[in-house]
Amino acid sequence: MTTAAIDVHGLRKSYGENLVLDDVDLTVSAGTVLALLGPNGAGKTTTVHILSTLVRPDAGVATVAGCDVMHDPDGVRAAIGLTGQFSAVDSLLTGEENLLLMARLRHLGAKRSKTRAAELLEQFDLVEAARKPLATYSGGMRRRLDLAMTLVATPTVIFLDEPTTGLDPRSRHTMWDIVRGLVAEGTTVMLTTQNLDEADELADQIAVLDDGRIVADGTPDELKRLVPGGHIRLRFADAAGLDAASHLLANSARDDAALALTVQSDGGVGALRTLLDRLDAVGLEVDDLSIHTPDLDDVFFALTGKKDQSGRVETKGTAS
Repeated sequence: MTTAAIDVHGLRKSYGENLVLDDVDLTVSAGTVLALLGPNGAGKTTTVHILSTLVRPDAGVATVAGCDVMHDPDGVRAAIGLTGQFSAVDSLLTGEENLLLMARLRHLGAKRSKTRAAELLEQFDLVEAARKPLATYSGGMRRRLDLAMTLVATPTVIFLDEPTTGLDPRSRHTMWDIVRGLVAEGTTVMLTTQNLDEADELADQIAVLDDGRIVADGTPDELKRLVPGGHIRLRFADAAGLDAASHLLANSARDDAALALTVQSDGGVGALRTLLDRLDAVGLEVDDLSIHTPDLDDVFFALTGKKDQSGRVETKGTAS
């Protein structure tokens, strides 16, 4: 049985009358990536702050690396690394000096501090910039240094709070590769992100947080199966073909400007074959077709922000 690196039950947190987390349950297996998704204000950062012992919950039980966040915060801190939304590097120091400072704060000792700093500078491709002032670093370099500082003490669990915000595509992909490498070595990663492509690329498990509650939890594929949105888009060479197909496929949506027809479908091979056979049987030729299956954008919009009259979030289910 896979060990849980993060285990949360009934987590609640309020600030005054504002209920931020409402009975949150989460389990993250060791050596995997959990992406925590949700709109602004959903409670993602508060969850990370509780699990990293920066904020105390009002109720519930949470363990990280086997240590209770309330009763053994020192044990949690010894096991984790945290990279926040904003750069935590000291701009008055060089990259190497930042790493050495963090190593000393982690009580690694002078010799081990130098060795560990050199290892991380190499791992994060910062050797050439090691002794340059932070003012010369790009956003991607600063973010890599941020993560390197998080890894100084070789944590078993890492929290990444929107780690690629503001990065260009190349820097973002570099960060993704670094995260994959860490997980391959057995590190557990919990990340919050507004980038749904990032979640799809990295996550073994996705939890969707909305209005302080987990409204869906499962693998990316499981969540995509929760929502509608699959369709086949057919384009025809002329208006006559579009008209004939529109009459044949009564529940389709037509786009006269593009001579296109959208047919709801799961995008499977069987459904596609059946559709093309129907068109073939009446002599209709398709000029072009494309298949859209539900993605995490569809999941996000379907599962967040929709409330019934009682104020509860309406969802289409929870993957297990």
